[in-house]
Amino acid sequence: MTALDVVVMAAGKGTRMKSRLPKVLHRLAGRALIQHVMDTAAGLNARSTVVITGHGAQQVEAALGKSAAFARQEPQLGTGHAMQQAAPLLPDDGTTLVLNGDVPLIELQTLQQLVESTGGERLALLTVDMPDPTGYGRILRRGDDVLAIVEHKDASEQQREIREVYTGVMAVPTRLLKDWLGRLTNDNVQGEYYLTDIVKMAVADGAHVAAVKTVDRIQVDGVNSPVQLAELERAYQLRHARALMEQGVRIADPARFDVRGQLHCGQDVEIDVNCVFEGDVSLGEGVRIGANCVIANASIGAGAVIHPFTHIDGEKAGVKVGEGALVGPFARLRPGADLGPEVHIGNFVEVKNSTLARGAKANHLAYLGDATVGERVNYGAGSITANYDGANKHRTVIEADVHIGSNCVLVAPVTIGRGGTVGGGSTITKDTPAQALSIGRARQASIPNWQRPKKAAK
Repeated sequence: MTALDVVVMAAGKGTRMKSRLPKVLHRLAGRALIQHVMDTAAGLNARSTVVITGHGAQQVEAALGKSAAFARQEPQLGTGHAMQQAAPLLPDDGTTLVLNGDVPLIELQTLQQLVESTGGERLALLTVDMPDPTGYGRILRRGDDVLAIVEHKDASEQQREIREVYTGVMAVPTRLLKDWLGRLTNDNVQGEYYLTDIVKMAVADGAHVAAVKTVDRIQVDGVNSPVQLAELERAYQLRHARALMEQGVRIADPARFDVRGQLHCGQDVEIDVNCVFEGDVSLGEGVRIGANCVIANASIGAGAVIHPFTHIDGEKAGVKVGEGALVGPFARLRPGADLGPEVHIGNFVEVKNSTLARGAKANHLAYLGDATVGERVNYGAGSITANYDGANKHRTVIEADVHIGSNCVLVAPVTIGRGGTVGGGSTITKDTPAQALSIGRARQASIPNWQRPKKAAK
């Protein structure tokens, strides 16, 4: 096999998206459309990747960074003109694979088959049968031989009845491609340089043109409007859900399930409706995820239960939930939350950058930030760690078997000694000894016969 170079078309304006954002940067499953294409193409181990930019070029190039070389198409005069801009970056000794930045669900196996079909000497086209081929270039054949591609706007009424269309994906020996690009003209209705015209040139030159037809239309569907983007999003999510269910995951309703990253599931995982998984999420064996949860960048241990309406977002630091832990409902775990086995985090409890050891519990209306919590600690409703002094963050240490009463404020840096108790309503600013009852609150007083202020008469 000759060396492979990949070219990704990404210069179009995407007028029908009705957006200031370049079309290829719109997101599907949490990633830009073009990033899906780039990630798939990376599996081909190509020698080089060239992205053709035009509309919104600076945004597209900034989004892709150093993952590709770039060729600018300004102005946009058709697909053939676009390839002419990329041609100087392509060595003559290889095969060029042409992809589209707005066709996100193309699969690696399909591309490998297409590249292999060139044999280093043939032009290979990826085609598909469309029930409504409006807008697509039609494949003109004589038996198994491809004679040409005719663009929709240039096609006759008879040609428009053809259902087999060109998907915009081709593989071609680069030395032949460059020759044909140099011979393109814009003698057509649009006054543009069509890349598809090289098919006629190939036939005229006696070169064989192969057509690899896919039956999986989703792979070659492009995005031209918000409606099409939403349709592909659902198709992607349904495909992902089915793959997980075939592995044994129980998903309550595949139509109400979203993965926007990587989701790894152990055996006997259950996922209820309207759950969103972002970034890198791992669910251990027997994990149950309740309805309406959002989980990002987290590792959930075996047997843990995430009750409904819980929000977990590990960002870069990640979140860890230990085996058999119970979280939620309406809980929030932020970056650096590390829950040990059998920890309980209840409703309206927030945990950030804190470690909770085995069996610790914070069941109601509490905040734990920058804290180290020992085994079997019970953290009362309404209690918080005051971890920020206006300039710096400080850590709170709660040793094993401590009981924190309701509505307490632990002002960091502070350590609550092992086995100690903090009385409800206390503000603790100093370390407390082990096994002690510590109380820090004003003495209660009652003023008899006290009269509330009254509004002045009008």
